[in-house]
Amino acid sequence: MGAGSGMTTTENRANASGSASLIDVAATVAGNIALEQLPYSLRLILENIIAHEDVPSRHFAAFTDWLAGSTDPRQVPFRPMRILSHDTAGIAMLVDLAALRDKIAEDGGDARNVNSAVPIDLVVDHSVSVDIASSSEARKANEQLELERNRERYRFLRWAEHAFENLRVVPPGNGICHQINMEMLATGVTAIRDGGAAIADNVIGTDSHTTMINALGILGWGVGGIEAEAVALGKPIMMRLPPVTGCRLTGKRHPTVTATDIALGVAARLRAFGVVGEVVEFFGEGLESLPMGDRAALANMAPEYGATCGLFPIDTETLRFYRMTGRDEGPIALIEAHARGLGLWRDDKAALPDYPRLIEIDLGEIVPLIAGPHRPQQLVPLAQAAESFHQAFPPVTDMAGKFIRAGDVAIASITSCTHTSNAHQMIAAGLIARNARQRGLSTKPWVKTSLSPGSRVVESYLAGSGLQESLDELGFHIAGFGCMTCAGNSGDLPPAIVDDIRTHQTPVCAVLSANRNFEGRTHPDIRACYLASPALVVAFALAGSVLIDLTADPLGIDAEGEPVMLRDIWPDESEVEALVSEHVDAGAYRKAYDPSRMNGGTWQEIDIPQGDLFAWDERSTFVRRPPFFGDTAVRARLHDISSARALAVLGDHITTDHISPFGRILPDSAAARHLDELGVGADAWSSYAERRGNHEVLQRSAFSNPRLKNSLADGRSGSYAPDRNGTLTSIFDAAESYKQAGIGTVIVAGKEYGTGSARDWAAKATYLLGVKAVIAESFERIHRANLVGLGVLPCQLPPDMRAQDLGIESGTEISIEGIEGLNGPRATVQLRLVQPDGTSRTLPLVCRLDTEAEVDEFRAGGLFAEAERTAAE
Repeated sequence: MGAGSGMTTTENRANASGSASLIDVAATVAGNIALEQLPYSLRLILENIIAHEDVPSRHFAAFTDWLAGSTDPRQVPFRPMRILSHDTAGIAMLVDLAALRDKIAEDGGDARNVNSAVPIDLVVDHSVSVDIASSSEARKANEQLELERNRERYRFLRWAEHAFENLRVVPPGNGICHQINMEMLATGVTAIRDGGAAIADNVIGTDSHTTMINALGILGWGVGGIEAEAVALGKPIMMRLPPVTGCRLTGKRHPTVTATDIALGVAARLRAFGVVGEVVEFFGEGLESLPMGDRAALANMAPEYGATCGLFPIDTETLRFYRMTGRDEGPIALIEAHARGLGLWRDDKAALPDYPRLIEIDLGEIVPLIAGPHRPQQLVPLAQAAESFHQAFPPVTDMAGKFIRAGDVAIASITSCTHTSNAHQMIAAGLIARNARQRGLSTKPWVKTSLSPGSRVVESYLAGSGLQESLDELGFHIAGFGCMTCAGNSGDLPPAIVDDIRTHQTPVCAVLSANRNFEGRTHPDIRACYLASPALVVAFALAGSVLIDLTADPLGIDAEGEPVMLRDIWPDESEVEALVSEHVDAGAYRKAYDPSRMNGGTWQEIDIPQGDLFAWDERSTFVRRPPFFGDTAVRARLHDISSARALAVLGDHITTDHISPFGRILPDSAAARHLDELGVGADAWSSYAERRGNHEVLQRSAFSNPRLKNSLADGRSGSYAPDRNGTLTSIFDAAESYKQAGIGTVIVAGKEYGTGSARDWAAKATYLLGVKAVIAESFERIHRANLVGLGVLPCQLPPDMRAQDLGIESGTEISIEGIEGLNGPRATVQLRLVQPDGTSRTLPLVCRLDTEAEVDEFRAGGLFAEAERTAAE
């Protein structure tokens, strides 16, 4: 829909094309909404509504209700301007769209009508692994292995970028999607159509850390792949206006405190304060000491403090970043004009918006930190690293092997979107490496080291400053440009190290400059993972263990026999600043993002399949036509759930990594057995991430994380569940036995079910197992929405009820009554449990269909059923 007569515009001639019109939001809502009282994020949503809706005024009441403190705000339509995706989620989304084209063509329609309604930027960054490390050939070798493993997937992408409109693919080897979004894709303001008004840029992404873009004052957050597909198919996001918390940053950080320390420290404070599902808006004089890279780290970690996003205002630092990254002056001037016109420009003296809650955080109180060993909110001052490890892994005799001991660092990786494109952080890491080498220190031999920047620009300034040479000497050679270790693509450890770990059950560590550290995520044999700044990653690689107090113990001994302390090699802040000023400039960014450089190399050598329909290869084990279309008539009927069984009863903090693992396919897994039966050798199994275009592999991946604990599995960890006869088997085989008997299944879990990565296959695999509902104490936002999109009902237990207190056994009959009569959001349904001895109990559940749109979608049978009918009309 287009902008209607309810929109007032003003002319502005500051953009590169000569002119652009900006919506005068204040004039449009005058007399209806007190614009100056609205938080910045709500002003952006309001502008989006005015720009896209024919009669925007019918939604104004939602904003006045919000200002009045309504606890049941109305829904409003939000239309994202673009979609950002990485390759694993993006390929899954495009495979679904390709299958929809097939179905439309089979029904006699025009397949070419299936395209994305909004621009999609798909960045290939999730498939490169650290197979080779600590070598000058590492990057070249890893990229070649990536191409060999993923040629089928990339061939599909080559077809897709030519077959679909509104799709741009950024080839592998260019960096991580969130850095590329910040440095190249983001526009600040965007015309809603040719010749139309320019409004604020915004984005949704299939990765939860899409929130990083909020550092630029651009509203963006992560969604599930299912929700992204809905937007691609032209649906708005129907949302209730979110709660907004204002976060005043005061003080100035200490020179030894890094962006990582600030991100971890502020994230922990916000999580403790309670901002789950909210928007956090940062303001205050503390912003003066936060350059854009530091703001980006804090915005990036919004999922870790539970917020939908963490929005920064636009100020001179924002404009400096646009200039530094090579943007033209015309659009930059338009960004400033738009920010001032909508009241988004930072002004510490202006009256605050009406924030329902405020929190104040003094940056001067934050100290150097690491976080772990299992969650980002587990903050550990440097002096207490050993104590933290021993609390998680009490010392046991015979835990030391020949090559590695408890607490040793097996992987030290400068990785992740959060920090690897922060020039100050990367320069600091390089200076630590230089200073350490000058004192004769080396990385311990059992540590696997790697550097995987999020941007090609990093390569330029590390080389230009001479610091890459020092990093190379410590084994931190560039291993590739992508997510790599942060996403679980850490590659193999040396066999002798693995043998030691497995033989002695040795708890060893990874130290990463990442944003997540769930158990088993980095590597299946590594039980502890600590998050640290790039500089501290280097320091721990030198120490070789986390059983050290970096504030008091030496990292090593120099050639003169003198102890070398961390403080001795810690870089001076002025030297970091001088090197950043000298080597980080617009020319480096323009060179990195030159189209001829971005699109060159082996990407162009991949052949491009022709045609509007993709030619599926039945022999392919990477890309298969998915089964999500064609059973509309079955799925569209609402039914109560009767006499189902629990497939798994799980605890708290079940992540999407537990539900749908990302990493390597392990021996004895259901997926490995399937591939083996197809003649695929173990050396070619690849990872679950690389096989997301194959539903037959991914449904077998469901709940196959080796750290999963199903209380129905007789104490065994991993993918185990009793089948319908009570025999313990894999969760996949158990699910198949129930499906064959026509018995429905449910998942039961504790708090924060589905936390972690925005992983659509966590919901898709659940659906393909035949699961009808998930009953949990609470849900993570994105995964809950994905379940709804698949037609799997999320139900929440009463606040005073724990999942473990339900007494569910493998033979318990589980019924959910009242589904057939659903008539609105968050309706109450009844859970009825009948035990094998005939005893029963009934209790209420909240049906977590949170909006009218979700109720309609679920009633239709989920997104795919709804999309199929819509496309056929």
